[in-house]
Amino acid sequence: MKPTEIDTLTGGHTFAIEGGHRLKGTIVPQGAKNEALQILCATLLTREEVVIYNLPDIYDVNNLIAILKEAGVEVTPQADGGCRFRAADLNEDFLQSADFVKQSASLRGSIMLTGPLLARTGRAVVPRPGGDRIGRRRLDTHFQGFMKLGAELSCETEQSLCVLSASRLEGCYLLLDEASVTGTANILMAAVLAHGRTTIYNAACEPYVQQLCRLLVKMGARIQGIGSNLLTVDGVGELHGAVHTLQPDMIEVGSFIGMAAITRSELTISGTSAADLGIIPDQFRRLGIQIEQRGQDLYVPTQEHYEIDTFMDGSILTLADAPWPGLTPDLISVMLVVATQAKGTVLIHQKMFESRLFFVDRLIDMGAQIILCDPHRAVVVGNDHAKPLHAGRMASPDIRAGIAMLIAAMSAEGVSEISNIQQIDRGYQCIEQRLNALGAHIRRI
Repeated sequence: MKPTEIDTLTGGHTFAIEGGHRLKGTIVPQGAKNEALQILCATLLTREEVVIYNLPDIYDVNNLIAILKEAGVEVTPQADGGCRFRAADLNEDFLQSADFVKQSASLRGSIMLTGPLLARTGRAVVPRPGGDRIGRRRLDTHFQGFMKLGAELSCETEQSLCVLSASRLEGCYLLLDEASVTGTANILMAAVLAHGRTTIYNAACEPYVQQLCRLLVKMGARIQGIGSNLLTVDGVGELHGAVHTLQPDMIEVGSFIGMAAITRSELTISGTSAADLGIIPDQFRRLGIQIEQRGQDLYVPTQEHYEIDTFMDGSILTLADAPWPGLTPDLISVMLVVATQAKGTVLIHQKMFESRLFFVDRLIDMGAQIILCDPHRAVVVGNDHAKPLHAGRMASPDIRAGIAMLIAAMSAEGVSEISNIQQIDRGYQCIEQRLNALGAHIRRI
């Protein structure tokens, strides 16, 4: 690395990335961020101790733990890497306070506190949540589900908050208007303590929701249909403590696959829980990337070139996100960046969020051949490494665009700057340290 080049870059909360360095070695994915947020909220459902292993040390998780502490949850790290959570006595004054509203509003995942609080205390204050700026993300599915379970909703427009209250939740039949992951998790956590049977149809069935179901069952919940889009929940009077280990983060796994390919690196991704990755490896293979499964590890060999597949009739390949077991939308940005240095053309269709592709303007500035058709679709013309990306200055608008920009910068010529890296820190643990250990040149300013 040339310190003089990097030192000329200015600004706080910024990555300076010297591109063109190949990676080599083994990297272990962190615990799944999206699963962690659900599991942490579930600790409120019991007065007994819940022990969680493999929690990622990232901004969103630490923010949620801070809220739980303020709410009266005892949080005790263990020497073996686990963390104990005991919600014996909740601070209900804090849970109705302006401080709670302010802290929760900065964290999208805080919405999943609603179901457990409603089930446990009969009341939940819901601020307008923060998080990624990737388009409108409705809470209607959550609220409609709670109201069908018997909760009453009142909204205070001036304070940008809503209050849900229920003296008793009653099981019912629910047909969700969309297969929302957080909506399914939220309603599920309320239903496990509701009176009677709740049927949730069109439920999300992502591995995160499956893991939440498994924890709840260990805590004494009665849930049928785990892994499907039809969940049947028979409410119980109370739940007890349990021990749970988070799965490896499949979004990190996908990010590392893309990172290895575009930098022409040799990388082993260790302990991936390969059976739970679904369609992800095969979708990267459609971009021409070689991936070998070795037990629970994925091995990506050095590839000087990778060629995008076509459909069987020879037409241009389309990669589109879809509810699980379809392709997760969280990897669309990564795949788009990887395609810029492939041989061939691909249409990237981001169906679920209308603003996630706007970061491609920065990639075009770096020399990528991309046509942004509309807020949901982009055509990427790969140049087969014939014309490497060149360094650029950019700001991370959300977690996934942020990691995609980092991957682009690692493959580019020169020193790039990415500001607003708090967005990357929300989802990726000590990312520059872990990548530098493999040969990357990333500096946090």
